[in-house]
Amino acid sequence: MTQWPDDDVILYDGVCVFCSRWVRFVSKRDVERRFRFTAIQSPYGTRLAQAFGIDPNDPDTNAVVHGGVAYLRSDAALTVLGMLPGWRWTRALFAVPKPLRDAVYSLVARNRYRIFGKYEECFAPDAEMRARVME
Repeated sequence: MTQWPDDDVILYDGVCVFCSRWVRFVSKRDVERRFRFTAIQSPYGTRLAQAFGIDPNDPDTNAVVHGGVAYLRSDAALTVLGMLPGWRWTRALFAVPKPLRDAVYSLVARNRYRIFGKYEECFAPDAEMRARVME
């Protein structure tokens, strides 16, 4: 796993409708305001993606940096969910073998634009969330 100096940063595809909804879902439930967000299309997000081996022009995963470590695919989603109030039960899903979890994650990721749609440009966060966006 790759190290990164900033902590609790979620990297997401800013033009993906599903990914943007994921960020809004997390933002709404993150009562401690621990997570910050960066779109892969931003300069900061592009650097972060490249450091993790993610192609910024064709991202196949979201990521989260927690404890200085980058988590990808299902590990990223479960790490984030497991830290949200009311969603801590999802930590039990780490018991599912990683290859199986990642296969399901990759299936959704490959088809996300077709299933959920795509924005022409990165979605614009509201004022409260904008304070938590890293560009």
